[in-house]
Amino acid sequence: LLLRWRRRRGLWKKVEEARRRQERSLVQMETAVQRFREQHPSVNAVSILSLPLPELSKKLRDGSLPPEHVFYAYVGKALQIAIETNCITEYLQESETQVRKAKLTEKLGLLYGVPVSIKDSIDCEGHDSTLGFIKNINKPAAEDSVVVQVLRRQGAIPFVKTNVPQSLISYDCKNLIFGQTFNPLLYTRSPGGSSGGEGALVGGGGSILGFGTDVGGSLRFPAAFCGICALKPTGNRLSKKGIIAGVLGQKAVVAAVGPMAKDVESLALCMRALLCEDMFNLDSTVPPLPFNEEVYASTQPLRIGYYETDFFTMPSPAMRRAVRETKQMLEDAGHTLVPFELTNVDYMMFNFCVRGMFADGGASFLKKFKGELEKSSMGVFFWLAKSPSWLKTLLSWIAKPFMPRFSDIVRSMRANTVDEVWSLHHEIEEFCYQFIAQWKKLNLDVMLCPMLGPALGIGYPGKLSVAVSYTMLYNALDFPVGVVPVTVVTDEDEEELKGYKGYFRDWWDRTLAKAFRGSAGLPVAVQCVALPWQEELCLRFMKEVEAL
Repeated sequence: LLLRWRRRRGLWKKVEEARRRQERSLVQMETAVQRFREQHPSVNAVSILSLPLPELSKKLRDGSLPPEHVFYAYVGKALQIAIETNCITEYLQESETQVRKAKLTEKLGLLYGVPVSIKDSIDCEGHDSTLGFIKNINKPAAEDSVVVQVLRRQGAIPFVKTNVPQSLISYDCKNLIFGQTFNPLLYTRSPGGSSGGEGALVGGGGSILGFGTDVGGSLRFPAAFCGICALKPTGNRLSKKGIIAGVLGQKAVVAAVGPMAKDVESLALCMRALLCEDMFNLDSTVPPLPFNEEVYASTQPLRIGYYETDFFTMPSPAMRRAVRETKQMLEDAGHTLVPFELTNVDYMMFNFCVRGMFADGGASFLKKFKGELEKSSMGVFFWLAKSPSWLKTLLSWIAKPFMPRFSDIVRSMRANTVDEVWSLHHEIEEFCYQFIAQWKKLNLDVMLCPMLGPALGIGYPGKLSVAVSYTMLYNALDFPVGVVPVTVVTDEDEEELKGYKGYFRDWWDRTLAKAFRGSAGLPVAVQCVALPWQEELCLRFMKEVEAL
């Protein structure tokens, strides 16, 4: 008992140390901004913050805006949003030195002088990548991840790291070390996750370009919940070297790293900057595909598939309306829209995603929590991972008649043999080929799909792990997909929500109906999808949707 008490005390000490570092970071930011404002009282931060990224970067490159004016304007705004939403975990103080040195640069990169924010799990030399785990405190990264190295070479200035949920396997944003991050649009709502700190900071205007990762919607949830844009590329279009995954070595559901920004043009500029020789040299497993300007700039009418529901998670009235209205406006703009029939999403969710990510019965997931103080917000998964397989089988059988989805989750969480894992991977490949065949048969360029929204109340994502079906599909398929906000929840949507029942009418459906309630005025997005390696076409489609 004494040993346990001492161990716990040691852990709490580390937590307090990390929290003090977070507080110190905010003080450093405040001091830096105050010092700058005293020295440059005439600098108009508001006008700098109002510039969209393409315009801002043009002014930085042609010398009409000094890098330090931009830098301190954003540090000031980021500080304000951090105080409001608790989104920043650490200030990268060396960024101040980088700004001072920026003026001496000969060759100006595409992101010269642009301050950027980085998700906790993306390595920055000399800083922790905690993933919300106490065991990762005071273990600074030995070097920058490839993405951060390329950003620096393109002149960008990484200046803060942002909050994540513990283990990253969640679409909320809370951990025991840094606490809960709030949605900048409404503090009672989740900012989404796992790139929730990024969503809150970019959504609140405290960062003009942020970087996160996505293994089930972790870029798309925060973007949709906070009313901004994001792009989840094909898994290997951008380097993942130096980026810590939620479940290491897991290949069934493909993770990706990508950008988040207020508009599509900013995402395109970012991809243009990252897809350069430096990226391909620093990580030769990334295919050397530079940004295809021709595809992005094309104005040819598109042939667009669409669906309003996946028949697994019933869309909220606002989600359905978002797709319908966008479809209508795209048709009015001269594009062709073709209904796409989605099938077997429940099978994909349980058999590919849950089973793929927990193929060892959740043993490696559990191992991550060994010696931690809190057992994560992953309630049901955590409990199931700990259960012996005979209990899982029994539970699955008992629950089948009246809780089919719970039964399926339990069944999918058992440990698999190597042979079973291989055949699972083979099955996912086949599923992908079939999906592409259906796509080609309809002769589609891109696809328009619902995105879960509006933002759920804090604490709800942890209870609603099944609601990731709209996003997770494209991790299993490994297609590029972006999120664009298109509308806001209306009073009519709220009225219609009263009749929301869900497809299974189980506890999850009832909880989701509750989680959607009282959201008038909050943004709702759609997903824009393209085939693998077609990020430029995906962005071009997102640009069309944004312009409607």
